[in-house]
Amino acid sequence: MSEEIKTTDATQEAPDPTQSELAHSIIESLLEHTRVVSDLIAVMAQALDEDTQKALTLTAQWQAYLESRRQLERTREDVARFVDLMTPQAKP
Repeated sequence: MSEEIKTTDATQEAPDPTQSELAHSIIESLLEHTRVVSDLIAVMAQALDEDTQKALTLTAQWQAYLESRRQLERTREDVARFVDLMTPQAKP
């Protein structure tokens, strides 16, 4: 019976992620959510008629959305650099 408890305890314990792994995981989740929302917005925009689409793309909100998407691409690169900086380098 004590072996069963030990086995259960061992399977519940996961190795603690490093700070960089945790930060990377959080940021990747946020980026993925933003990508999914962006895809949904694109699909919704396709469902609009041409006149409504044109009117939408002339708004400040649409321009802000496009700039945000461009920034998101730069953020993905920044996340990769951040992880590289936070990951301990192996000594030869």
